[in-house]
Amino acid sequence: MQFDQVSVGKKANVFFDGKCVSHTVTLPNGVRKSVGVVLPSTLRFDLSTNEIMEVVDGNAFVSINGAPEVEFKAGQSWEVEKGGYFIIRAESPVHYVCHFE
Repeated sequence: MQFDQVSVGKKANVFFDGKCVSHTVTLPNGVRKSVGVVLPSTLRFDLSTNEIMEVVDGNAFVSINGAPEVEFKAGQSWEVEKGGYFIIRAESPVHYVCHFE
């Protein structure tokens, strides 16, 4: 449940008027991730990179590229390719790690 020996960006990434807030984490091998939270809301993310979204805590209801909504719980993840999008609906805070591919 933690990343060791990493570099963390001091400034938060704030999206959708504060409904999604994250920090960028860079691992020793240069791999970049973000660790954050989505507050109760429905948000659309259009992707410029491949991403794997891992739920750390909470439940996320997600539609990928217009597909029917699926529930993801802690320990589960979804993947979206560059150029795709997902819509996330959070009824309570959803803590996540975004893995950039």
